[in-house]
This record gives sequence, C-alpha cells and structure tokens, in this order.
Amino acid sequence: MGKMKEKAIKLRNEGKALGKVVQSKIVRNTHKTRVLEYLKRYGSITSLEAIRDLGNTRVSDTIFRLRNEGYDIVTEDCQVKTRWLDSNGKRKVSIIAKYVLKIKED
Repeated sequence: MGKMKEKAIKLRNEGKALGKVVQSKIVRNTHKTRVLEYLKRYGSITSLEAIRDLGNTRVSDTIFRLRNEGYDIVTEDCQVKTRWLDSNGKRKVSIIAKYVLKIKED
C-alpha cells in the first residue's frame, strides 16, 4: 500500500479528509475537482462564482483542462450590471463568460 493511501485511510479514520477515495485511488481536492463538482451541482459557473465560492482565480484554465479531458463545457455570454452609470443614470452592463456543463443523455 502506498504512503498516500495509508495517510488517507489514517485521516479518514480520524474523521479528517484528504480527498475522496475512489476505487483505491485518491482524488485530491484540486481546482479541477472543485470546479467539476460545482458544475455538476449547479450546472454553470462564472469567474466571480469561482473566485467567491471556490477560491479559483483562473477558472478559464480549469475549464480548458476539463475540456481536454472530454467534458462538454460550453461558454455562454452573460450580461451583468456594473457599478458604473451611463449618461442617463442607468447602470452599465458588461458581458462575462458563463461556463455550462452539458450533460450527455443516454
């Protein structure tokens, strides 16, 4: 048994978590795994949500890596109001990326 697996089992028995143990393989809690779990749970993520909820400041890189692993993630434009006002006193709008996980239906 490898040292990491032994450590994971010891921490699990002590009630602490190192990551998920899946079929004798430790799945670490990384940006990639956190973003993937977030997408599976909520369906989409923006950079602001990634920073605020996951501490990931480079979600586009994480999405790039997940796409390279075969996950079907599409980018949609999303309008958000800014704190800036236009000449009419209305809040200006910015376009940001929203990443959406497409679930394959059988």
